[in-house]
Amino acid sequence: MATIKTTYLIVGGGIAGVTCVETLAILNPEETLILVTASSLVKNVSNVSFFAKTVVKFDVHETEANSLKKIHPNLDIVYDSLESVDTTNKFAKTSKGLVINYGTICICTGGIPKLISDSNKSKRILGIRDTESVQEFQEKLKTGKKMLIVGNGGIASEIVHATRGIQKVWVIRDDYISSTFIDPGAAEFFQNTFRNKSSADDAPKHVITRRHVFTEEDTVVALNRDLKSAALGPDWYRKLEGVRSETGEQELEIIYKVEVKFVNELQDGDYPLEVELTNGRRVLCDFVVSATGVEPAVNFIWDQMPDKGTDGGLAVNEYQETSVKDVFAAGDVASAAWPYAPHWFQLRLWTQARQMAAMAAKSMHARITNQEVLQDFCFELFTHCTTLFGYRIVLLGKYNGQGLGTDYEILLRTTPQLEYIKFVLQNGRLQGAILIGETDLEEMCENLILDQIDLSPFGDDILNPDIDIDDYFD
Repeated sequence: MATIKTTYLIVGGGIAGVTCVETLAILNPEETLILVTASSLVKNVSNVSFFAKTVVKFDVHETEANSLKKIHPNLDIVYDSLESVDTTNKFAKTSKGLVINYGTICICTGGIPKLISDSNKSKRILGIRDTESVQEFQEKLKTGKKMLIVGNGGIASEIVHATRGIQKVWVIRDDYISSTFIDPGAAEFFQNTFRNKSSADDAPKHVITRRHVFTEEDTVVALNRDLKSAALGPDWYRKLEGVRSETGEQELEIIYKVEVKFVNELQDGDYPLEVELTNGRRVLCDFVVSATGVEPAVNFIWDQMPDKGTDGGLAVNEYQETSVKDVFAAGDVASAAWPYAPHWFQLRLWTQARQMAAMAAKSMHARITNQEVLQDFCFELFTHCTTLFGYRIVLLGKYNGQGLGTDYEILLRTTPQLEYIKFVLQNGRLQGAILIGETDLEEMCENLILDQIDLSPFGDDILNPDIDIDDYFD
């Protein structure tokens, strides 16, 4: 049984794993580092630019894992999956039997899709999580007449927006769409956009954003077909924009406050699947898209299992260290268990995967070199920039009043087909914001939340379009 030794061991080739490698390459390039990845393609983060304290633009693309050796002279790459970790003796074992003796280890194995029940019984139930699942979805989309979409997050929303020429039934358990990111008012703003054809035609098709447009390579070489590639970037759905079904008219029906009860495969008839919902309704379709989120991928053996968070992820402190010494975790597999800053919370996004991984790398370096490390400033404020239904969305702080109870007020400004601006205030101070469209208010809102400036003297004029309030606070 082969045994190798390294100072730093990183497990996972997604944004978290690669960011950890890149950060360690800067902090401690003279030390040995091993990356364990199941795919020959990894997510690469580059061209990082700060537009404000916490609003960041960066490019992401898939690249050959070997390209990482250019930035870290002492990096070795093991194309395999993790089987077990012996934290007492600091050994990690891979599926092929390789034993790696490490100084510190960072688990960046990401998440796996939480598919609806009966998913393993039918190949017509698809989970959209990685590049391979998008390719499978594209093939189904070319021949299908009708699909049922389950889920209410970003991926489900973009499937609804980006697919054309096929009937769609969108099943959500909430009473409004896209509840992961937006509030009922913003949901109504979006629904007005695609409720009639003229509104959809007027909606912006190509929005200039403060970040790079993410793409995916057309092929993924997976060495272990049971292990999926890294999670998608926020613009994965652009691959679907040119895909059209050969038959079927475009149609969208949204069914609220229901879930899937069971799925039956039919032997004859126009459609191969029958889906029964919890309200008793039965829907016939060609395939089901399950986009109901992810769960942390902790599928290996431990000699002593680190503490887990309530969501099943590895609980980490503010330094991204688990309850077991010298074992760190970052990205979707980690559960933030430290006392949060007033305007930050965990939401499993590609932005936070990068932030957590960079923090983990700093902490691992500090452990090896016996230095002190402080938590990064990015954890002071929750920020996320994405695109939904063709509009740029920026989420800041407690944008839906998270944790504020009922003791807050909301200011809204909306222009149909153009913008939707929501401010969440408590005691006259801004606690969070939703910015949809080209508002150019990101930096001002960030400053107002971080500085907690009293806005009471401005009253409702803070969102008066005739007053350039941006000049007061930039």
